[in-house]
Amino acid sequence: MRAKPPADAHDHDLFRLELVNLIDPRHELVRLGQLIDWQAFESQWGPQFASTTGRPALPTRLMAALLYLKHAYALSDEDLVECWCENPYWQHFSGQRYFQFELPCDPSSLTRWRARIGEEGCEWLLAQSIAAAAKAGVLKRTSLATVVIDTTVQDKAIAHPTDSRLLNRAREQLVKAAQADGIALRQSYARVGKQTEVQAGRYAHAKQFRRMRGQVKKLRTLLGRVIRDVQRKSGEMSLALQAKLATAQRLHAQRRDSKNKLYALHAPEVECIAKGKARTPYEFGVKVSLAVTAKEGVVVGMRSMPGNPYDGHTAAEQIEQVEILTGQRPRTVLADRGYKGAQIPGCRLLLAHTRKLPDKLKRLLKRRNAIEPTIGHMKNDGLLRRNWLKGSLGDAMHALLCGAGHNLRLILAHLRVLLLGLFGVVTLAECLLSSRLAPDPMVPVGAN
Repeated sequence: MRAKPPADAHDHDLFRLELVNLIDPRHELVRLGQLIDWQAFESQWGPQFASTTGRPALPTRLMAALLYLKHAYALSDEDLVECWCENPYWQHFSGQRYFQFELPCDPSSLTRWRARIGEEGCEWLLAQSIAAAAKAGVLKRTSLATVVIDTTVQDKAIAHPTDSRLLNRAREQLVKAAQADGIALRQSYARVGKQTEVQAGRYAHAKQFRRMRGQVKKLRTLLGRVIRDVQRKSGEMSLALQAKLATAQRLHAQRRDSKNKLYALHAPEVECIAKGKARTPYEFGVKVSLAVTAKEGVVVGMRSMPGNPYDGHTAAEQIEQVEILTGQRPRTVLADRGYKGAQIPGCRLLLAHTRKLPDKLKRLLKRRNAIEPTIGHMKNDGLLRRNWLKGSLGDAMHALLCGAGHNLRLILAHLRVLLLGLFGVVTLAECLLSSRLAPDPMVPVGAN
């Protein structure tokens, strides 16, 4: 019997035009795809997705390219796969040979891939983006000697927390879990709880805070009644009911001045962080530390810092990550006054507004402010403003991928400028050549 041809034979694509014949080879995405070492992804992730049974795993280059494109162009998983079907440059960047008319994968596959590669895999994506920036000429090795570090807040995708809403939602979820276990409660307080929550919101809007606190107290009383009713009538609790009961008890016990408060029922890792901003005095999410080069603004380190630590306590860990990703330890670190008292072994820390410095160091210290627009671009042009990934692991992965996406945008902008410069030089040369070859209108045609 004749052997089955290999999968890359593409007999059914005999009359289809290849992507290399449809696209411009000078496009920035085509050139970016040549700068990334895709074989490194195969060697790094290939053993994790080897399968001897069932459906084979999706190509590692395809999934890595999708994660890069998602954060480079600030798209959701659903919009990403839909745009991929319409863009031949994206498909070529993903390693496709022919134009595809179907979705590359289900959007849920990206969720499973992120869960499988974890924080280490996302850190690998950031490291490869740094290497691509060095190949493209965006990042110079000498620039790694001086980095700027700072912290920001990565907001979680939660509603603005209020005591009235949290107490009523905890009661609703506890009642639902008890009914699923077959527990007949005396009263669920569904109608009274909803009315009380609405009334508390009205009093808060009218700035009648004494009346608002009365409604919040009533909601806490209703939640306590349901908790005690569940504890009396429940025998052997299921794991789901135990979790809901523990959450309700924690929320019922917390007060305004409590430590480690719960701000979201579906995201207990959310923290309230005050950065001193006039527009947003309180932000709900996780603190993120990042390090960028002082000259180019390339992200060379980025990680989430759960627990809202003091900025100075995150400096040593951040510089350690920079050394791991780049293979070089910075000699000079620029930071703001929030890092006062920080100790970084083997590095010189320069803080903003430091007096009696030489003129050379004063000029260098002015580059510290370059990290602020970088953070702004990552929030406005990227996905750093709001994190939709679940859990503390989602916070860590999302921060790393946002850093990789920012580096890709820098590389694409650099390649775009080079292409425009090349076009300008070619156009100028053509104009000069045509002016030399064109006859002078002031000279007669038959004159020597």
